Amino acid sequence: MSRTTATPNQRPCLTLSERNNQMSNLEKQMTSIPATKSDTPDPGTSGMSRATKVRWAVAVFCAVGLAINYIDRSAISVSLPFMTEDFHLTPTEKGLILSAFSWSYALMQIPAGRLIDRFGERVMFGASVLVWSLFTAATAGVSSFAALLGLRLGLGVGEAGAYPAAAKTVSQWFPLRLRGRATSVYDSGARIGSAAATPLIALIIGLFGWRAAFIFAGAIGILWAIGWWAWYRRPENKAGVNELELAIIHESHREQSANNLHPDAKPMAILELFKQRTVWGMMLGFFCLNFMITFFLTWFPSYLVEERGFNLLKLGVFGMIPPLAAILGSWAGGIVGDYLLDRGWSLNKVRKTCLVGGMMVCSVIALAAIAPAAWQALVLMSISYAAAAFTIVSIWCLPADVVDSSTVATLGSTQNFFSNIGSALSPIVIGALYGATGSFTVPLLLTAAIIVAGALCFGLLIKKVEPIRRPELESMT
Repeated sequence: MSRTTATPNQRPCLTLSERNNQMSNLEKQMTSIPATKSDTPDPGTSGMSRATKVRWAVAVFCAVGLAINYIDRSAISVSLPFMTEDFHLTPTEKGLILSAFSWSYALMQIPAGRLIDRFGERVMFGASVLVWSLFTAATAGVSSFAALLGLRLGLGVGEAGAYPAAAKTVSQWFPLRLRGRATSVYDSGARIGSAAATPLIALIIGLFGWRAAFIFAGAIGILWAIGWWAWYRRPENKAGVNELELAIIHESHREQSANNLHPDAKPMAILELFKQRTVWGMMLGFFCLNFMITFFLTWFPSYLVEERGFNLLKLGVFGMIPPLAAILGSWAGGIVGDYLLDRGWSLNKVRKTCLVGGMMVCSVIALAAIAPAAWQALVLMSISYAAAAFTIVSIWCLPADVVDSSTVATLGSTQNFFSNIGSALSPIVIGALYGATGSFTVPLLLTAAIIVAGALCFGLLIKKVEPIRRPELESMT
């Protein structure tokens, strides 16, 4: 049996629930089709062949890459209270160090997305990880504030391609009905990295000093990049993918055809994306969410040490609780979204319910700001971070929901560009307010207000989650 790539064919549009039911029935039928000469029989099915599940291994590989991404990204926040002794950093300088990554990360988003759509996720995901890992390892040798600032800028350049490349990979390997769970798998890697970073980096600092922590973080990234280039291929060229799994993967082509999308078309122009109301809702809502998430990646360890009196041991143990809660939140985001789609909810209703509802739960961080006991603040922050992870799954599903596969990385990087302006501003604003008031209460209350504004952006600016039409292509069908 020769392997062929499904191509979009024009056909009458079906409702999302009808398409989901058809796709679900297709997968069930595929698990009982007799094996052909090119299929490998499953010994447990008496000669019957089942669809392979290489697609889930791909999602896990992406998750490992994003886990390393967040370990490298978070190494500075865990190390910073101890680096201060060597560099005598002021609160303002620490804010600049923590924000430098986000400025270069944001500015490189759109170029990274274009490069991914142009050269593919295999080349660019590996290149992204290699670049940021080299900058991470080099941080071990810094001896001044200026050098540290420069390396943080370089880290942002390298990490810019990570999430857009993961989103592009999922769009190549998963149909719509499985995309929420696949996104939650790779996004949970970021949460696992956040959870692992605090105790892991704290342990290395305790044993060998903060410089060794950056050498370790950089080394694991270099190893991942080598493994990605050696192992990853697209479905049609990947060993171990049988015809039945290919048919499931290529449901996405039929979905795009049903919506008059063109997966083989050229990417949409950046200026055309900026004309879309939906894109602005995506960017502004993500901006607000990232403002809060960045607190957990930057000032949170300092908050526990300076505001709640945690020592290194307590920081390593209790500091990982909110990221662990975020892992569960990420899994819930994928499971709930796909479950509601299977139940017949419209794509628009599913995405907006998860986006707005998740953002509103995030706002409980305001209560953490005024909680009298440290354990109460920790519980509330864990709920808030879990809700953020729940929401971000739907955010990263949006690019594949509204554009064809030729533009997924470009749109993903465009929304990530704007969101990381929020990431860049967060440590500066929080640091300035903390320096002026001597407390994290005002910064956290402001963060909660920004989160509510983000919920309004998702709910009101995104009029309807649906494919962005391209009249110039529709006229060609």
